[in-house]
Amino acid sequence: MSERPILIWGAGAIGGVLGAYFARAGHAVHMVDIVPEHVEAMRTGGLRIEGPVEEFTQVLPASVPAELDGQYDRVFLAVKAHHTERALDMLIPHLAPGGYVVSAQNGLNERTIAARMGADNTVGCFVNFGADWLEPGRILYGNRAAVAVGELDGRMTDRVAEVHALLSLVEPDAVATDNIWGYLWGKMGYGALLFCTALTPDSMSDAMARPEHRAVYRTLGHEVMRLAAAQDVQPLGFNGFDPAAFRAADEPGMDASLELMVAHNRKTAKTHSGIWRDLAVRKRKTEVDAQIGVMVELGRELGVETPTLARMVELIHDIEEGRREQSRDLVDLMVPLCA
Repeated sequence: MSERPILIWGAGAIGGVLGAYFARAGHAVHMVDIVPEHVEAMRTGGLRIEGPVEEFTQVLPASVPAELDGQYDRVFLAVKAHHTERALDMLIPHLAPGGYVVSAQNGLNERTIAARMGADNTVGCFVNFGADWLEPGRILYGNRAAVAVGELDGRMTDRVAEVHALLSLVEPDAVATDNIWGYLWGKMGYGALLFCTALTPDSMSDAMARPEHRAVYRTLGHEVMRLAAAQDVQPLGFNGFDPAAFRAADEPGMDASLELMVAHNRKTAKTHSGIWRDLAVRKRKTEVDAQIGVMVELGRELGVETPTLARMVELIHDIEEGRREQSRDLVDLMVPLCA
C-alpha cells in the first residue's frame, strides 16, 4: 500500500463522508475543495458527520486546489459530474506515475476520466448512500446504501481489492465487482427517476408514490434501460431498482420496483435528492446535462428515442434559469409522452 496520503478531490457530501471515515480508521488523507471556508473548517475544528447512521467529528488536512503540492497514488474524485473536466485539469499534475483515480460520482464519469487519463489510471465506483453538504464543516450522512468498485474491463485486481477495503470502512456491505458498468447503468436508471422527483417540492418517496405520475417514472426508467441494452450492458439492481422490469416495460414489475424504492427512501434522513437541493436550496446548476443530457445525446447516436428524458432536461433547465418554479404540475407535462 502507498505511503502517500489518499487524496479526496471534492469534500462535499460523498467525498466528505469517505475522507472522514478513511481518516478515522487511521489512513492518511488529504482533502481538496474549492470552498475556502469548508477547507478551513476541516483542518481546524474538523469535519462534522451528522445524521442517523453515525455522528463524529474528524480533523482533516485540507487545502484549496491552488495550495496543493506533491503527487498522490490514490485519488477519489467526488465532484459534481459537470465539474469533472475542470477538476481533472487541476488534478492530473498531482497524480503520481502508476496512480489511479476512483470516480466516486454520479453518472458515467469514468468515460470522461479514462478519455483524459487512460483506462489504466481509472477505477470505476458506484456510491448510492445518501448524504448532503449542509454548510462549511458539516455533512449529513442520511442512510447506508449500495456501494461497489470495479475495473472498467472487469478484471479483479489488487487495486480493486485495496479500494474495496477502504469503501468497506464506510459501507460494510460494499462489493468488489466484475461488472461495474452494470452498477453504473443501474444507477443511471435510478438517477433519472430522482431527477424527476426534483421537478417537484415533494420528497423523493412522496414524488415517486404519486399514482398520477407513475407512468412518467416507468417511462423514464424504460428509456434508460433501452439505452443500456443498445450497448450490450447488463444493468444491475440495487436498493429496490429492478432493471429487468424497466427494460422489459413490465408494468407490474416496474410498479413493484417503484414501491421498493419508495420504501427505501422513506428510511433516510436525506429526504430529497441532491438535484432538488441544487435547485431549491443552493440555487445553482444541476448535473442534468452531464447525466441525463449525455443519455439523450447517446440515444440520438444509437437511434434510440428518449423523448421523456429530453423533456425532463428542458424542464430542469427552465427551473435553473428561472422560467419555471418547482411544481408537481411539471411532471404532469410529461404524462402525454408516456402513452
